[in-house]
Amino acid sequence: MSVNQEPRLGRPSGIALHLVPESVWREHGAGPAYLPERFAEEGFVHTTLGEATLLEVANRYYLGDPRPYLVLDVDLDRLAAPVRFDEAGPSFPHVYGPIETAAVVRVRQAERDAAGIFVGIGGTAGGDRSA
Repeated sequence: MSVNQEPRLGRPSGIALHLVPESVWREHGAGPAYLPERFAEEGFVHTTLGEATLLEVANRYYLGDPRPYLVLDVDLDRLAAPVRFDEAGPSFPHVYGPIETAAVVRVRQAERDAAGIFVGIGGTAGGDRSA
C-alpha cells in the first residue's frame, strides 16, 4: 500500500513503520493501544515511510541499544489519533496519540549483524496481527 507523502494534501495514509524494542512490545501484550517508551517526553509516536529509511533511522539512533527490535506495520487509516508530517519531513509521519493494536497489521523482526548494525527486516515475528 502506498503512502501519501505530500503533507499539504491532508492526513498521511497507508502503511507506516514503527521500530520498537521487542521487550516493550511484548509487555504491551494484547492491550487495546500501544505507546512507546518516550511518548510522555516527546508527545508523539515516530513512524517512517519505507524500509530503507527505517534502517537508516535505526542505525542513527538505536545502534548502541543492544535489545532486539521489532518493526510494526501500522495502518495510518485505522488510527483515531491525529497523524501529520512535521518539520522532520515527508518520510516521517508523527502520530499524536496511541497506536491502536488493531492498526498494527504486521509485526516483523528487525535484523542485525554481529556488530549490531541494523541490516534488514525479517519475516513475521511471533505476535503477527496481519489484517
